Amino acid sequence: MAPRQQLVTTHHLNGAEIRVYTHPAQQPSRGVIYAVHGFRGDHHGLARIVSHLEHYTVIVPDLPGFGTSTSMADLAHDVEGYAAVLNQLAEELQLESSVHLLGHSFGSIVAAKLATVRGFASLVLLNPISEPALESDQALLAKLTSGYYEVCAKLPARIGEPLLRSKLFSDAMSLVMTKSRDPEIRRYVREQHRAYFGGFHSRATLAQSYRASVSATVGDYSPALSLPTLMVGGLQDELGTAQTQEALRASFANAQLVMLENVGHLIHYEKAPETAAAIDGFLQLLATGQAEDPAAGS
Repeated sequence: MAPRQQLVTTHHLNGAEIRVYTHPAQQPSRGVIYAVHGFRGDHHGLARIVSHLEHYTVIVPDLPGFGTSTSMADLAHDVEGYAAVLNQLAEELQLESSVHLLGHSFGSIVAAKLATVRGFASLVLLNPISEPALESDQALLAKLTSGYYEVCAKLPARIGEPLLRSKLFSDAMSLVMTKSRDPEIRRYVREQHRAYFGGFHSRATLAQSYRASVSATVGDYSPALSLPTLMVGGLQDELGTAQTQEALRASFANAQLVMLENVGHLIHYEKAPETAAAIDGFLQLLATGQAEDPAAGS
């Protein structure tokens, strides 16, 4: 599918220069989506899903400290800090309560927090974080990774920077996380990680963000949310099993859960058409008043 038109704007908030990538909707427009990418990602990570949501205006900022956005000087690079700056950015962009909020992975936690302080028409969570990494089956890996980021942040730049931006590291992550057997998809994931996984602004920001990503879950905020919510997960996701995803769904007042087969934590890469179809279906039902029943998709 051909890339969509993209408008780039720059915003200065909390000492950061934040780049925002807006993809205008094809007519007839079905609404506006404000999207939050995941840890170590940027707007590129959601590109395949955006390409399949051509009837929505999709606004994707690079979070401060990642992609083309610089780090903040006045706020921490954690869930609270990111939610605060995204709320400020939404004010600057004049986003109304009719806008839909979307978050992927770590972005799902940030989006859930943001939804507690700002009104949105709906919440869409892709690969939502449903269990604390430090208490899950991945606890050892999470602790080792956290230590890796902390050590690299303290090493001399000439050593720490290459370690964090290593293609060997990103290739290993791609190999572990990609579930598809399609060589084209596997190549695409590897190339995306190689191109953008190293796009962080500072080692300190990276370490701070990682600590936040493994210390919180969407469940920290879901009981306070009553807006219609769609969760889309992968049945092979090591960061959120089907059981914990269902428990998370039940913690919302009004949420639906879609679990995709043969995919893990990379539904934005491996199952973009299916994910976009689930989002579009949910939002179209919501527009007609048919997505209000919390039992509808459970």
